[in-house]
Amino acid sequence: MTEITQAKSYSPSDHEPVILARWSAAGCFHAEPTSSGAPYSVFIPPPNVTAALHLGHALNNTLQDVLVRVARMRGLNTMWMPGTDHAGIATQTVVEKRLLMQGKRRTDFTREEFVAKVQAWKDEYEAVILAQLREMGASCDEARTRFTMDPVCTAAVREAFFRLFQDGLIERGKRLVNWDPASQTALADDEVEMEEVDGFFWYLRYPLADGSGFVTVATTRPETMLGDTAVGVNPKDPRAAALRGKQVRLPIVDRVIPIIEDDYVVRPVELGGDPLDGKAKFASGFLKVTPAHDPNDWELGRRHNLQAINIMAPDGSISDRHGWTDVSAAARAFVGMSREEARVAVVAWFKTNGLLEKVIPYRHTVGHSYRSHVPVEPYLSDQWYVRVTDDRLCGSALRAMDEAQYEGERPASAPAARLGDGGLKFFPARYAKTFQHWHEGIRDWCISRQLWWGHRIPVWSKSFAVADAPEANAWTDRGACEMRRELSDGRIELFVCLPEALDATLGAQLTAAGFVQDPDVLDTWFSSALWPMSTLGWPNPARFELDGMLETFNPSAVLSTAREIITLWVSRMVMFNRYFLKGRLPFHSVFIHSVVQDGFGQKMSKSLGNGVDPRDIIATHGADAMRFVLTQISTPTQDVRLPIDMLCPFTQAAFAPKTITTASGHVVSAPTQLCPTDPKKQMVTAYGVSAGLVSATPETPLARNTSSRFDGGRNFVTKLWNAARFARAQCAGSTPSSDPVTAVALPDRWILARFALTVESIDRALGDYQFNQVADALYEFVWRDFCDWYLEAIKPTVQGDPVQQAVLRAVLDGILRIMHPVMPFVTEVLWEPVRSMSTAPVRGLDLPSASLLTVARWPTPAAELHDARAIESFERVQTLVTAIRNVRGERQVNDKRRITLHAPKEIIESIAAGGGAVETLAGLSRAEQVDPENRPADAVAFPFQGFELLVSGLVDAVDVGAERKRLEQTIADRTRAASGFQGKLNNAGYLAKARPEVIEETRRMLSQVQADLVAAQRTLETLSTTV
Repeated sequence: MTEITQAKSYSPSDHEPVILARWSAAGCFHAEPTSSGAPYSVFIPPPNVTAALHLGHALNNTLQDVLVRVARMRGLNTMWMPGTDHAGIATQTVVEKRLLMQGKRRTDFTREEFVAKVQAWKDEYEAVILAQLREMGASCDEARTRFTMDPVCTAAVREAFFRLFQDGLIERGKRLVNWDPASQTALADDEVEMEEVDGFFWYLRYPLADGSGFVTVATTRPETMLGDTAVGVNPKDPRAAALRGKQVRLPIVDRVIPIIEDDYVVRPVELGGDPLDGKAKFASGFLKVTPAHDPNDWELGRRHNLQAINIMAPDGSISDRHGWTDVSAAARAFVGMSREEARVAVVAWFKTNGLLEKVIPYRHTVGHSYRSHVPVEPYLSDQWYVRVTDDRLCGSALRAMDEAQYEGERPASAPAARLGDGGLKFFPARYAKTFQHWHEGIRDWCISRQLWWGHRIPVWSKSFAVADAPEANAWTDRGACEMRRELSDGRIELFVCLPEALDATLGAQLTAAGFVQDPDVLDTWFSSALWPMSTLGWPNPARFELDGMLETFNPSAVLSTAREIITLWVSRMVMFNRYFLKGRLPFHSVFIHSVVQDGFGQKMSKSLGNGVDPRDIIATHGADAMRFVLTQISTPTQDVRLPIDMLCPFTQAAFAPKTITTASGHVVSAPTQLCPTDPKKQMVTAYGVSAGLVSATPETPLARNTSSRFDGGRNFVTKLWNAARFARAQCAGSTPSSDPVTAVALPDRWILARFALTVESIDRALGDYQFNQVADALYEFVWRDFCDWYLEAIKPTVQGDPVQQAVLRAVLDGILRIMHPVMPFVTEVLWEPVRSMSTAPVRGLDLPSASLLTVARWPTPAAELHDARAIESFERVQTLVTAIRNVRGERQVNDKRRITLHAPKEIIESIAAGGGAVETLAGLSRAEQVDPENRPADAVAFPFQGFELLVSGLVDAVDVGAERKRLEQTIADRTRAASGFQGKLNNAGYLAKARPEVIEETRRMLSQVQADLVAAQRTLETLSTTV
């Protein structure tokens, strides 16, 4: 290991697999309930098994790993639970797409055969995902990896469903749902994404049934008029009275429907409508009412007892087999058309028959499926719901919120305050509003999905004539749970829910009695909502040899996730965890991280196919470089856009790929690309492969992605590597000692004080989940303070100074510890050589050794290292060195040329206190007290903190004209700066609003600038009199 550090450069691909193997062999990341230390747990948001992870996942997992590694180094009993999600809709959709490319459909297989194909897909991509996590350096407890459909999680799903059913929180109902025609399944409200689209308002004339005229309705979805069952008008509309009691003969269908009055109908602006209502300027004042295909019409229909006629099949086509019975001869022509075709055909019919009044372009928002990205169709369907509107769920979630983040007064606890109330805090705090507002307007959660892949709903049902219905509780008495409802034909439908333990016995009896198990599966988010509990063995940890896990690691410390699943996932975990565990929170904090976007500003997404595999960046830059940059760009205020290039597999040269626009309107890399230097050679892209459009072959290999954004991270790794090589060289041959030493030299005291402040800054930033501040603090200390200033300052003295060697080794040891959570690989490689350096310990910096850095103690510098005088003195040294360097730069003095500084006594004393640092850093041959009567002929003057300093030996002679011009520019700059500071201090508003310390700093800056101005003026005056 010692020889490795002597290499001139660090090769991530050589070291990362070795380090992974060492961590794994040592079992560093495994936790038990009985392990020492206070518990600290994090549950990974389980990625979908639809495809490999992208950089968005890498960002979140890096941030989680930073937290987990720090907690482990602090001695906490740390458990990071990994796992994957079965992702019902998403995974079934990608498998069905692949089957379609092979000319097959899901229905060509039995349910069991199709599920086996999806399972094979899951096994393949789960292995890929877990491998990606390892290569990223994620310190997960791999032995505890869970899957949302494994036996442990399945047991929790079955128990949760049964208890909710038993407690009256699950119900069956025919309601209008969000329907995905592509996946042919219902969606919950929070699975619908609103997108702006360009559409039209079509104005259709509906003739009055008595032939006395017509009314004009305005609609953006003319195809749904086939299911209209009324026309609405606002009672305040001046036309309403004349139309009261009249009917309309619906075109095409020839259905006679009533004109109803309702305040919901928007009036045109010219007839009293609200001019601030965007729809009022488009409104005709008459509303086509289609209860089966619009949620607002559904509510309006319920108020007026209107019939709901479903005119569509599950695939979104026009159909007469799902509730539409009065199909006229003219309407028959539309049956079988897709909804898009029907829209065009309906408009054409109205135009042909003189009933299309006008068409106006209209940009509006339309709900789209968050998975298939097609427009969602409001659809009348029989589904299962969780009554999340019940106070036991929704109210409990609201009461969980931190009181300081809650707007208004939280719902009262009944009967009294419970465990967990007020314990949930959001970072950044603004996302608490999202959580609160969602629950305040929440609707019951549709949990049934018309899929084959997922947790099948454990309910059996059968309908009976009233006289034949079994006695109440006939199945409940045997351990099941019943629910009854009366059907529209007067029959009774009986639902029986079974706990998992009774599947084999009661399940067989129900089947024999003619009951049929519901074919639908549960919404993916149902099992995900149980993730902080199910993964730990709830409801019976002992059954899966997980004793003590639930009590030790639930609640977890923090959930790190994306803002778009606050409603989909965070909300439901809080509701379920509190409901099933007597008020206990699933986690104490929720951190909402920024979103990674591609170069076009689109969120990286598996379903869009625009994600970048983290392994591509690891291959070109290394895992540490990727992790550092992802940490650095993770700000709490804005998302992250990453420009992406491709690497040609033939030349390894980066190039900008050609793009295409998908049917959903997203920009992605074209499936195939040409070699930039040889167009005869082709390559394929990750998008093309994931979409099933192309395959990688030896002739057409896969092109990896890369990004110059990660170059900075790679440079930082190199900087640390070189600093460690330098330190080892300087400390070679040092004498080992166990007696602590105390730093005496200014550079040593300064670097220790800066290290103590840096650790404090990092600890504070971690507490607030300000990860970019962690990265910035590391960069500032390691690159600027340690490498650029400290190492350069001690070069002349360190080899002969055992105390300085001790400080150098100790600070480098501390650097490896604080950098490890962000850059775990290179720091672990350097750990063994650095900890084996034979130097004395440093007083105030307790850094006990450990066999592996990943389990070494997090540094806690003693208060005695906080040396304000050392920081102030060395900052003066830095300012002086910078001023001298500026003079050298302005005159293009060779770096190797040694020059002489002439300064007043006060400055000479500061330089002496620096212990040679100024001479080394500024390239001085010596620093001597200035003799006003004997100025060197070649001296160049410059102002410094109110003094006039001289440097000589820059060149053989001074260009007086150039020097005068430089001084005049300095005087102009200082005059302008002084005017600005004075203006602020003369501003009453500034003095009233600015903090006292800010005002004091302004006064100090004014004084400094004025002193520099006087010094520059004096120097110019002296120059003029000597020429």
